[in-house]
This record gives sequence, C-alpha cells and structure tokens, in this order.
Amino acid sequence: MAAARDKEGYLRDLRDWTPEIAQELAAEEGITLDARHHALIALVRDYYDRKEVSPAMRPLVRLVKDALGPEAGNSMYLMQLFPESPAKQLAKIAGLPRPTNCL
Repeated sequence: MAAARDKEGYLRDLRDWTPEIAQELAAEEGITLDARHHALIALVRDYYDRKEVSPAMRPLVRLVKDALGPEAGNSMYLMQLFPESPAKQLAKIAGLPRPTNCL
C-alpha cells in the first residue's frame, strides 16, 4: 500500500482511502470484508463526513442501531465483525482517524 500511515496504521490523509486500501487494511487486521463490513464502512464514512469525527463505541452502536436496526446495532454484532475493537478497527479500515474516546 502506498498511502502514508501513522504509527498506529491509520491513514495520514483521508483522501488516500479506496475500497482496495480498505481490503488491505482489513487483511492486516485479520478481517475478510463482506457486505456487512462494507455497510458499516459506508455508514461511518458518512458519519465522519457529517460530524468530522470518528464515532467511539457508544455513538457507533447508536448509529448502527438507527441505520440498520437492533439486530446490528449492538456491541456483540460489532464484535463479531471487528473482534479487537470495533470502533478502532472500523475507523482504520474506513480510512478515518482513530476515535478519540477509545483506549
């Protein structure tokens, strides 16, 4: 991948993000993207475009619940897709900055 990243692996320039880079970032995280992941990536990228911040876990759960319903809008669902830390892994793969309220 040619895009510059910070020491934690997040893209330095959000404009460098592409779906192909998302695949590479996901692979580095041990994640194989499917339609569920892509739906969440689109959701958080839209959220970032509107709010200029990556959602931390609680706002992420609310966002997903409002957009995709209670089956997806819970931490267990998100942990199945992004097992290490849903908010951080999702932001990284979506090409967004690290959520500020995540450890």
